[in-house]
Amino acid sequence: MDIITARDLTKTYKSYKNAAGLFKREAVVVNAVDGVSFNVEEGAVCGLLGPNGAGKSTTVKMLCGALFPTSGTLDVMGFSPASERKKYVAQIGAVFGQKSQLIWDIPPMDSFKMNRAIYGVPKKDFDNILDELSALLNISEEMEKPARVLSLGERMKCEFIMAMLHDPKVVFLDEPTIGLDMIAKAGVRTFIKKMNARGATFVLTTHDLEDVERLAGHIIIINHGKKVFDDSLVNLRRRVGNKKQIGLTLHTPPPPGALDGLTVVSRASDLEMTLETDAPDAGNFMESLFARFTVRDISVKEPPMEEIIGALYL
Repeated sequence: MDIITARDLTKTYKSYKNAAGLFKREAVVVNAVDGVSFNVEEGAVCGLLGPNGAGKSTTVKMLCGALFPTSGTLDVMGFSPASERKKYVAQIGAVFGQKSQLIWDIPPMDSFKMNRAIYGVPKKDFDNILDELSALLNISEEMEKPARVLSLGERMKCEFIMAMLHDPKVVFLDEPTIGLDMIAKAGVRTFIKKMNARGATFVLTTHDLEDVERLAGHIIIINHGKKVFDDSLVNLRRRVGNKKQIGLTLHTPPPPGALDGLTVVSRASDLEMTLETDAPDAGNFMESLFARFTVRDISVKEPPMEEIIGALYL
């Protein structure tokens, strides 16, 4: 069952550029989002991707109800987000990696209590979900300290609690792991998986493609305001070519001409290199490598996600 449905979603801005003369400007119409349609199933984790300026942040703002679409229709849980904003925002959560919901000079706990009052969460429900979320994120004492003294990882954990306290059905995440170290990222990703297992639907925008690989089953890619991909991660790999990368460590440097006809992705030295081949031929390809080189070590892996998605940006 679809929980989000967008049809021909468009957002147009008018800007100006200087023309000839001092007092005359030329109007320029920019389609930040240009006729985008997609569905998101209830209980999914959907990655909304695209390069800077692609239109994904504008799309998320329309999904959150912060912007009215110029044209097209948008339905989230039966709401028109911008038109029914007051009722709608009580059903959603949002975490923005570069914008804080916490009040800087007071402890996160006080911000949580403020949100409890805003959303009308019963005290018993509030206490139960706060205990559960703080245990999942392994954060308790930090909630009593002023937000300004928390580390980035601690603050982001509190941002997630802030967004989830009223048990939202849909949660929008914009760069939720930006600037976090590996341990903090792992904690946030585990939390998202657990909340998703409980039934929350997540829409994730990020430039950290490891977030996408570890969390998202559904991928939507926008470029220049238009949708260029809308399917699973598995089918994304297939669409741009089912490739395998073969890492080689040799005993001796390859003789002249030995690499002719091979696709060399990278070469760290005469003895270490990465080659690429079509996945269905990987077995035969490796046999030919053993016949051609004196191999000390070999590894097989998927191409990096950056290469796969980058091919759709061109």
